[in-house]
Amino acid sequence: MEQNNYIKQLEETISKFLKPLKDIPFPIAIKAISGHDVLSFDKNSNEDKELLSRLTKAMDIAVKNAYKTGILTARPNEVGNHIEPFVKDALNSIGMKAEIPLTSNGKHQSAGYPDVFIKDIDSRITYLECKTYNQKSIDSSFRAFYFQPSESSKIAHDARHLMVGFEIVREKRNGKSVFVPIHWKLYTLEKMLVQVKHEFNASNKGMYKPEALLAEGGIK
Repeated sequence: MEQNNYIKQLEETISKFLKPLKDIPFPIAIKAISGHDVLSFDKNSNEDKELLSRLTKAMDIAVKNAYKTGILTARPNEVGNHIEPFVKDALNSIGMKAEIPLTSNGKHQSAGYPDVFIKDIDSRITYLECKTYNQKSIDSSFRAFYFQPSESSKIAHDARHLMVGFEIVREKRNGKSVFVPIHWKLYTLEKMLVQVKHEFNASNKGMYKPEALLAEGGIK
């Protein structure tokens, strides 16, 4: 009986751990995983007004260049990756330093949040995430943004955290279907709420165990 009660309590405890933790303020989550603060974007600050002016100019350049070039990819969810170079080039073209963020180990890393490290002419740091959307998906409740704890975080500074979303449509160019951005929106992430969703996982080594094999076959 004691063993059965123990198992029941263990199952109930694990079940509680697996329930998503909701409505966590983004700045608290970033502080917890990186040790760095998310700085507020102050629309009344002259410095932030100047930063917004420069970012606006750069995003206008990026959307025009990406529209002119077009993005040829088979998968719509890869368009965001292809738009990042246009964003970095545009930022660099107006005198800001934009590059793939360095991890705490001093290595450039493309994968994971955030996409772009920006240093303004006054040496202030901003992190920028690049996303894409269409009019049908902009109000979707499906997961569109995520980040994970890491031993070598890409967030190595107290900084403003922003996100630019590009509205994407399909067009025919020279007989090919390409994706092009037609509009952009810039947001601050400081007021965003996130959730933690736990999962069970296993590796191939854990799945393909000889003692668990039931049958196999192939071409004869």
